[in-house]
Amino acid sequence: MEQKKTAAKNPNSPDRKFPLERTRNIGIAAHIDAGKTTITERVLFYTGMIHKMGEVHEGTTVTDWMEQERERGITITSAATTCTWAQRKEEGVYKIFEGVKERINIIDTPGHVDFTAEVERSLRVLDGGIAVFDGVAGVQPQSETVWRQAAKYNVPCLAFINKMDRVGADFEMSVDSIHKKLGANAWPVLLPLGKEDQLRGQLDVINKKAIIYSENDQLGSTYEVTDVPKEYVEIVEKTYNDLVQQVSNLDDDVAEAVIHEKPVTPELLKAGIRRQTIANRSADG
Repeated sequence: MEQKKTAAKNPNSPDRKFPLERTRNIGIAAHIDAGKTTITERVLFYTGMIHKMGEVHEGTTVTDWMEQERERGITITSAATTCTWAQRKEEGVYKIFEGVKERINIIDTPGHVDFTAEVERSLRVLDGGIAVFDGVAGVQPQSETVWRQAAKYNVPCLAFINKMDRVGADFEMSVDSIHKKLGANAWPVLLPLGKEDQLRGQLDVINKKAIIYSENDQLGSTYEVTDVPKEYVEIVEKTYNDLVQQVSNLDDDVAEAVIHEKPVTPELLKAGIRRQTIANRSADG
């Protein structure tokens, strides 16, 4: 009997649970011990995919599944996982909830130089990358390698400065090292609110707001959005002006608003940053 051929399902079919326009493949890459796997674990927890955060040193993280990885506390092979994300505002407090979501596929990559081929293999399928930097050490040797690898495959990257709660954390030094060692157009859109054991939250440069973690929530799932504390107003204003200037040097729409002395709204600025990031204008020139 002649077998009927089954037509391949259209990846853009409206019957898909998550349409392609709501799906992103994101890779997390960095120098060894910068916190890639820990960040992945937190993302999975905050998006409700897991109910308890694992720790690398305990061998309980989702993406470190090999016995050797759990014994040594390092990532050896790239591991893929997925989560969904959405949020809503309730009386000034943002909370995670169930609803219409974006699907985010996350690839956690190794940081050790011996397994850098795993990073390069992963970069071929990514829509974007997150380059993680240690807030104490700044740009490290493998940080440079993964940044160049991302540029090679034209993968747009965001820079994330981690471990700001560690003793000796220095945000300004870390940003400066990204500029000098990578020659990157990396300009803060968030600033840490405090550092080391005084880290209390973040400062939203674009919206000029403070994001303060709830003290009664040890897991950090809830936070409050408030006005910027007086002692931080000046630094937020300076960082905002620097950001607008740098984006206007690259983006025509933002530049036009600046030239004609029109207000640069948060929506306009975010759109400009998004356009230039996707265009991979992450390096000078």
